[in-house]
Amino acid sequence: MTASTTMTIRVRPDVKDKLTRIATETQRSKSFLAGEAVAAYVERELEIIDGIKRGQADAAAGRVIPHDEAMAEIYAVIAEAKAKKQTGKA
Repeated sequence: MTASTTMTIRVRPDVKDKLTRIATETQRSKSFLAGEAVAAYVERELEIIDGIKRGQADAAAGRVIPHDEAMAEIYAVIAEAKAKKQTGKA
């Protein structure tokens, strides 16, 4: 078994009711489900923070694409996707 620690949180009553429903339907404990949810949230948020920091470092180092060039590329991809959709080759 993996080591764990205890943490107390407060949630709205409706969230607790929904968590209870999920626990019943999945035959898991509310503690297990809450722990999984917190772990997923923490991983997602850290990925976002790390991505922002990489972007800031790229900008500071001058590794950027001008807005007009980026938008032109996006519009080209959209136009290509629309053309494929119209010809049925999507």
